[in-house]
Amino acid sequence: MSSSRLFGVLVFLWMAAVPAGASAAPPSREEARVPGVRYRTVKVEGLDIFYREAGPSDAPVLLLLHGFPTSSHMFRDLIPALADRYRVIAPDYPGFGQSSMPERGAFAYTFDNLARVMEGFTEAVGVKRYALYVMDYGAPVGYRLATRHPERVSALIVQNGNAYDEGLGEFWAPLRKYWSQPTQENRDALRSLLTLEATKWQYTHGVPDTSRVSPDAWTVDQALLDRPGNADIQLDLFYDYRTNLPLYPVWQAYFRKYQPPTLVVWGKNDAIFIAPGAAPYQRDLPTATVHLLDAGHFALESSGPRITALIREFLAKHRGELERAPRQ
Repeated sequence: MSSSRLFGVLVFLWMAAVPAGASAAPPSREEARVPGVRYRTVKVEGLDIFYREAGPSDAPVLLLLHGFPTSSHMFRDLIPALADRYRVIAPDYPGFGQSSMPERGAFAYTFDNLARVMEGFTEAVGVKRYALYVMDYGAPVGYRLATRHPERVSALIVQNGNAYDEGLGEFWAPLRKYWSQPTQENRDALRSLLTLEATKWQYTHGVPDTSRVSPDAWTVDQALLDRPGNADIQLDLFYDYRTNLPLYPVWQAYFRKYQPPTLVVWGKNDAIFIAPGAAPYQRDLPTATVHLLDAGHFALESSGPRITALIREFLAKHRGELERAPRQ
C-alpha cells in the first residue's frame, strides 16, 4: 500500500472514531476552565443596557467602562483573557453600542446621567464590589461611581483615563471654545470629530505599527455613530464634558483619602489625553504603578497582550483587597 493511500485510510479511521455531532478535538484544559463570553441586556430606568460578561459568578468583579466613540466592543479581547480568575463585566452606556438610544428629549445625555445609569446597572446585575477599569469617558463615569460609593471600589485600572489638567492638550482647544461660547457654529465645528476619518485617526494615531489595529474597531464604532440622531447625542456629551474639569479636585481628594490600589497603563502617544496626565496619579496615589506604553489612545488595540499581563499581575498582587467584603 502506498504511503499516500495509507495516510488516507488512517484519516478515515480517525474520523470514524469520532461520534456524529462531536468535536473532533476535545477542549484543552484551559478552554474547559474559561467560561465563554455571554451577551446580555438588563433593564435600568426603563432602558435596555447591553453588557458582555464572562468568568465565574463567585469571582472578584472587574467592571470595564468604555470610552468614546466606542462601546464594550473595545474589550472584546480583554474579557476572555481575564475571565479564568475574574468575573468581567462590560456595559454599554445609553446611546452607545447595543444599549438603548433614547431621544435627547427623553434622556439628557450628561455624564451625571450616564453615571447614574451605570450605578443602577451594577445594582441590577448584583455587583456590590468591583475593580474599575476606566478609559476615556470611562474615567468621568467611573470616578463619579467611586466618589459616591467608595466602599464598592476595590481597585482602579486607568488606561488613558484623565483626572488632571495636565492630561488635556491642544486637541481640546475647539471643545473649550464651544464650552465658553455654545453657539451653533461652534457646535457644528465639532462634527468633524464624528466622521470615519476622525474615528480611524483615534485608533491609529501614535501607533508604531498600525497593522496591529483591526479595522473592525473603527468600522463598528462608525456604524453606530452614523445612526440617525447619534451625532447630536455625542455633541451634547462634548458640551457636557466641561462639567468634568471642576470635579478633578473632588476625584483627586477621593484618591488621597481612600488610596485604592491603582494601575495606570497609558498610551504615551495619545493626542487626546496626553502622556503628562499619567504621572500626576502618583501625586495622590503614591503606591500607584504607572506604565507609559508606545501606543495611542486605544492602547488595547495594539498593546493588548502587554496590558493584559500587567492587569493580571496587578490583580493577583491585590487579590485579597478584591475579595474583601464591601466596607459599610
